[in-house]
Amino acid sequence: MDDLTGPGIVALLEEHLREMRATSPPESVHALDLDGLRDPAVTVWTAREGDETVGCGALKLLDPAHGEIKSMRTAAARQGRGIGTALLRHILGEARARGLARLSLETGSQEFFAPARALYVRHGFTPCPPFAGYTDDPNSAYFTLLL
Repeated sequence: MDDLTGPGIVALLEEHLREMRATSPPESVHALDLDGLRDPAVTVWTAREGDETVGCGALKLLDPAHGEIKSMRTAAARQGRGIGTALLRHILGEARARGLARLSLETGSQEFFAPARALYVRHGFTPCPPFAGYTDDPNSAYFTLLL
């Protein structure tokens, strides 16, 4: 678990937000900033190699049975090494341990996000309609998984 105060996680999340803003129109960027991730309903985990923060992922509780995956990010220099898979597996385990029945997520529909969509599909997520206040958006893809 990460308390979101270290320079490594701050830099990784800044990189994440910059890339989301460069890739999607403003109304389609649903990434949480540091304040959003500090919400008591959100738990953030980081992956580290030595002292370097190389990835992160979060679980937001939407209700007692439904969670949302947020802020999945692997540092650009570390992509393709299984860090995202390890974080996703950890979040799935945590969701099950908390007794959640479902996990959902929003990601981009553009080609840039194809690796993320493939990761989620490989782990059993299926497309679903918008959830938890999201709306139909051609720049978003929504997925869910029954646990």
